[in-house]
Amino acid sequence: MSTDRATLADTILRLCAERGAEKSICPSEVARALAGNDEKIWRLLMHPIREAAMALAREGRIAVLRKGKPVPVDDPVRGVIRLALPRG
Repeated sequence: MSTDRATLADTILRLCAERGAEKSICPSEVARALAGNDEKIWRLLMHPIREAAMALAREGRIAVLRKGKPVPVDDPVRGVIRLALPRG
């Protein structure tokens, strides 16, 4: 299981593209795609995935959503987030 930043970013982008426009994915879907369904393993990936997602959002490649609305990419984000292709 590779967890380098490029692999995380590629997996996030692939899953967002597969889900399609106007729909979102949960970061845990990325973790499960990389690590399988063993919760003890995929939970370890959640922080690096959130960091990779925020980096992609700063680049404008995805949107990080909280309660369906984009979050500021420079602010720390707590709680449940979703990842999606940028609108427009």
